[in-house]
Amino acid sequence: MITIYDDPRLKLARGALGAVRVVPDQALPPRVLRLVNADGKEFFAKQHSERDRYARELHAYLAWGTHLIGHVPHVVGRQDATCSLLLTAVPGVRADTVTPGSPEEEQAHFEAGRVLGKLHHSTAVPRTGAVGTGLAQRLRDWIARADRADLISKVERDRLNHNADVLANTLMDSAVCHLDYQPRNWLLGDAFGLCDFEHMRRDARIRDFARLEFRRWQAVPNLRTAFFAGYGQPLNDTEQRLLESFGAIEAVTALVRGHEQDDLALKTHGRTVLARVT
Repeated sequence: MITIYDDPRLKLARGALGAVRVVPDQALPPRVLRLVNADGKEFFAKQHSERDRYARELHAYLAWGTHLIGHVPHVVGRQDATCSLLLTAVPGVRADTVTPGSPEEEQAHFEAGRVLGKLHHSTAVPRTGAVGTGLAQRLRDWIARADRADLISKVERDRLNHNADVLANTLMDSAVCHLDYQPRNWLLGDAFGLCDFEHMRRDARIRDFARLEFRRWQAVPNLRTAFFAGYGQPLNDTEQRLLESFGAIEAVTALVRGHEQDDLALKTHGRTVLARVT
């Protein structure tokens, strides 16, 4: 059992920064520590349990952070052996803490669209069939897991597989995508900040809107309008239909992960989206 004294995150931080103290923050997951150094500057130390996610997040900061200067943390230190990262803190409050329906919430979505647009437009690749083929296989793998756990009916399985066929036969442009782009990962301060890059990779550009579409925008469509005003490129009818197919991935992954983690809210979300896309 790791104690506070031999925690690899603290060892990494002390080696890079000198003396630090831990600032309790119940909003953070257990694998992340908020730290302050002797000069009063804040940092975050994060340890991954999965090596591929550690490698993906490190690569994201190093390779793609240049497209988001002023909006993302910097890597101050790393320890590959323990999958630990030390990051600067981006000032601001989490966007999911602002008052629902407030002007601040709408402004947050506008800024989120503007910043994501910078990332997408600077890393875009024209339409190909390879992206859709990979996503179709990813969806079929999740369908198989849901089927083995008896989470979906035959009718639902057939309709999900239809969505996989649609993805496999659709040309789509790609970009570097955050893939967990939602208010809990946005920071509102003097500048709009982003965090949590462990899912980031090149993917279908439209897919980066899926969590907002199926978790936020349906109930509050003015937030969708604000987001795309910032993004600068609203979805056309073809892209909106493609986004619906990405809802199949959102639905089945939520169902499986909710089942595996015994998370009722996640299972309910998966079932709600599944009803929409099938």
